[in-house]
Amino acid sequence: MTQAASIAAPTLVSLDEIRTAASTLRGVAVRTPLLPSEALESRFGVPVFLKPEMLQRGGAFKFRGAYWFVSQLSDSERKRGLVAPSSGNHGQAVALAAKLFGVPSTVVMPTTAPRAKREGAERFGARVILAGTTTAERMAKAVEICDADGSTLVPPFDDPRIIAGQGTLGLEIAEDLPDVDLVLVPVGGGGLSAGVATAIKRAAPAARVIGVEPAGSPKLTRAREAGGPVTIASNPNGLADGLLAVRIGSLNYSHLSAFLDDVVTVGDDVLPNAVRFLLDRHKLVAEPSGAITVAALLEGIVKPGKRTVCVLSGGNVEWDGLLALLGTVA
Repeated sequence: MTQAASIAAPTLVSLDEIRTAASTLRGVAVRTPLLPSEALESRFGVPVFLKPEMLQRGGAFKFRGAYWFVSQLSDSERKRGLVAPSSGNHGQAVALAAKLFGVPSTVVMPTTAPRAKREGAERFGARVILAGTTTAERMAKAVEICDADGSTLVPPFDDPRIIAGQGTLGLEIAEDLPDVDLVLVPVGGGGLSAGVATAIKRAAPAARVIGVEPAGSPKLTRAREAGGPVTIASNPNGLADGLLAVRIGSLNYSHLSAFLDDVVTVGDDVLPNAVRFLLDRHKLVAEPSGAITVAALLEGIVKPGKRTVCVLSGGNVEWDGLLALLGTVA
């Protein structure tokens, strides 16, 4: 037997694990609604629904995975303090979870993190440290802090508990729309997309799931081409700051290989139009990362199915950032 053959395949998160996470989150996280989009149905001639995670605690889906992960720690692990490497939304979610459990938290964000995301974590009581611009730099600093003071690391995506927590979003979609035909989900490091794809395929196996990632950070596209996770060569940049991971998580890739039907990329130039569309037509404030699935539909990158759901992953953008973003839209 070769060395490669002797390596056990990773155990994928089960539907029961996602349901257990959902039970713990009940009454703590918001069960966000499926909102029918008359504007998109009128344009495409088929029902399209929005899953608005900007209505989630902390302003993004991340609270689901963060709270479930923290709830599974021992008292001693929590009391040592929590450390979260994050582009912004995961950090806010961990800070909120830490506040609810009454323990300290530190969030390591990039030097380029939007002010809204930095201040959001601070409002929940976190200490914010800025380190580099990439996921690797943030993780290295977070590990350094944990090694120095014994704090507990809360990973942003590459962990079965994070995947199960984010999968509760997909479980809600399958429960609220059992005959869903297509789900579009943003792709960053892979926690959300892996969780949603796993829940949908296990609970509504006839549905298709397509990941949508920014053209400036095509880490899943490159991984699928290479047959496994790769670190993208250039420093990713772009408007969808929550999706600019340099590498898809290893466990996430295993789930996405098993359950994701396809992945597409969307350029920065169309994201402001999608943000404005959601604001004008649905009164929803989405950050570019959250609007990327709607952008994929509006630009014809993905053709809608018979009953399509667009996951809107978050809305952590405040007034100044929104003005700057929408000032680019004619």
